Parts: sequence; C-alpha cells; structure tokens
Amino acid sequence: MEYKNILIIKMSSLGDIIHTLPSVAVLRKSFPNARLTWLVHPQFGAFVPDPPIIDEVIYFDKVKFTKMSLAEKWSYFWQMRDLLHSKHFDLVIDMHGLFKSAVLAAISGCDNRIGYCEMGEGSGFISKPITGPHAKDHVIERYLDVVRYLGCTVDEIEFPMPDLRKEWQAVQEKTDAVKSPYVVLVPGARWDTKMWPPEHFAKLADMILRDGKQVVLAGGPEDAPLGAKITGLAPGVTDLTGKTSLREMGALIQHCTVYISGDTGPLFIAAAMKRPLVAMYGPTRPYRTGPYGSKDATVLTTPLPCAGCLKKRCNHWDCMKSITPEMVFEEYKKKVK
Repeated sequence: MEYKNILIIKMSSLGDIIHTLPSVAVLRKSFPNARLTWLVHPQFGAFVPDPPIIDEVIYFDKVKFTKMSLAEKWSYFWQMRDLLHSKHFDLVIDMHGLFKSAVLAAISGCDNRIGYCEMGEGSGFISKPITGPHAKDHVIERYLDVVRYLGCTVDEIEFPMPDLRKEWQAVQEKTDAVKSPYVVLVPGARWDTKMWPPEHFAKLADMILRDGKQVVLAGGPEDAPLGAKITGLAPGVTDLTGKTSLREMGALIQHCTVYISGDTGPLFIAAAMKRPLVAMYGPTRPYRTGPYGSKDATVLTTPLPCAGCLKKRCNHWDCMKSITPEMVFEEYKKKVK
C-alpha cells in the first residue's frame, strides 16, 4: 500500500529518538513521495531529521502542559486535536507505546494506527502492536519490524544526522580550549543507577590527561554539578557541562577522538556518528538498548550477578562502581592506537 501522509509519534527521550532514526530513514526510502511528520517533545527534537527526511515536526510541550491549569490543559488538548485532524494522516506509527502517545494517536483523526511490539499503558488498544521476528532483539530492530510490516526493505542501519557545521563553529567560538585530539566524557544519566561514580570519571580523566589527550566533559545543565566535582578532582579537564545546546554537544562528539559514558542519550549520538566509544553498563541491558550499528563501540558490563536488573533505584548500587577506571582506560587505549 502507498501512504501519502504519515505521522510518527516518538516524543522522548534522546536515546529513543536516535533509536528511531533508522526506521525513519527506511520509511523515507520506501515512501519517497509521502509527507512524514514527527510528533515529539520540544526538548528532545534537536535530532529529529531535517527535510527531506522529515517534512514537518509537531511539538507537544509536556513541561508546559503539566504546569497548566485544568482549563488551559483542556484548551491545549483540543488545539492539538484540531491541528492533528487538519493534517489528514492516513497512517499513524506510535513508536512510543505509552499512555500519552496513545492519547495523541487516538485524537489524530486517523483510524489506521500501528505501534511496535512493546506497547504499554493501554497503548496497544489504540494502535495495533506489530510483533516481528526481532521482538527479542535490540530496540532498533524492534522498531524496524514495524516498517518491515509495511512492506519496507531494510538493507542497512542508517542514522540520518543533521548538518552540525554551524554548531561546531559555535562550540569553537564559545571556548578556545577545545583542541584536537580530545576525549569526550559524559558523566550524567537519567537514572541514578546508570551513573558511573564521579570519582571514577575523575581518575579516568587524570589517566587520559597523563596519556597526552585533552579531556572534555559534556552534558546538560543538570550535569553541571557533576562537571564541577570532576574538574575539582582532576585539574586540567575542560568542563562544558551545561554550556552547549544539544546540537552543539552533538558537534563536540562528532569531532572527538574517543567518547566515554554510561548508558545515556549522548552515547547513542556517538554510536550513530560511528565514533570510537566505550560505554559502561550496569542496570540496563546492552543487547537490548546498547550502542548499535557501530563497529568501534565497546561495552563494559558490570561483572556482578545483578547486571541488567533495570532498577532505577537500588539499596546497594555496586554494579557501576565495579567497573573500574583502569578497566575503561584499557579499552580506551585500544581506541587510540
């Protein structure tokens, strides 16, 4: 079947947006004349592809919505409904699979709605879950199963990334301290349990500095306290946490020699850009959500038996600590040979 007007719903987070890119690339190749629209939260829209991959981006501002009065929420909801109806979508693909995406799919005005295999919070009653041969494989393959269901052929894993030349220039204008070759460390993570201890980052940074490479810390404003702590423990580190936009951080990653972090959104930017990288995994499962499609990615998984527990809170939290700076440095050295 030929579709003319497709809505893709993937609202967050950064890593999930990156994981959806290969499916979008396949959609564009398979339906070159279709209009593709992406519905996303504003704070995660930086890496939604530009035209001609994605024709239009629609934002649902969750942060703004949660602060509204009940009357304002009702008005915002109906404005969104009217906007979606005006687009006359003939296919909705819910790659998010949660209650909020189900509501938006339901009010889209389109009766042809599908989603990926792990639809939760009732979203599977709104959009048809597509379970393909890769239902137990990496999330990127689970998403690709959805477009395979539409008759698309998947020949390769492709990440359509934005042109970041302006952002790279902006990074260089903000600081003259970034000199090649440099190593990017990202200390933050959305779950506390996914964070590598700042003391480990500081020790690793010191080892890399003594190896003759510059170390640059990157992350959002919420990571600034971590950046300050690490730089306090490892003088000589360049701290850009909270000082770049998301795309500027992408440009910083694009030009680095090696990228190192735990399981966090920027990791998947590095993987998509095929940068040499080392990732530390504890409570999450790299075979499901690790860096994918990159031959120069090394994942260090905690040796503890509780690895992959998927807990956001933990009463002992030894998994990430058990991955030592020496272990990471050993893998780093293999990347810079």
